Amino acid sequence: MKYIELFEKLTPEAIANCDEIINPDIRFKDPFNDIRGIDLFKRMMFKTLEDVQQPQFHIVDQACSETRHYVRWDFEGRVKGLGLLNLTGMSEITYDEDKRVIEHIDHWDASEQLYEKLPVLGWPITCIKKRLQVS
Repeated sequence: MKYIELFEKLTPEAIANCDEIINPDIRFKDPFNDIRGIDLFKRMMFKTLEDVQQPQFHIVDQACSETRHYVRWDFEGRVKGLGLLNLTGMSEITYDEDKRVIEHIDHWDASEQLYEKLPVLGWPITCIKKRLQVS
């Protein structure tokens, strides 16, 4: 799938030339964004390349139906001030009648995989999490 290749080979050229595989009204949602439109999508992707050094998606598993694609992935890259970032998640991708991506929703736990590792936020989040756990 060309859309999955966009993430596997994340380059400025791939982002700039993704119009044929993405619906102009695409909705993209993850723990940080809920955007609509190909221009915002491209801007978000270019920002990722600016903020993350050597970003790499590794596709772990995937399943497809006629209109949806479910992708399990691992992501890694270096972020200034945070160091090495490792995330695991799942993407739910929906295609329009022309087989272009109309919606991409990422599912991953920002609290456990990111916020708990931040110096200022990590300790309170860990305390709250422990308080709510069943013993």
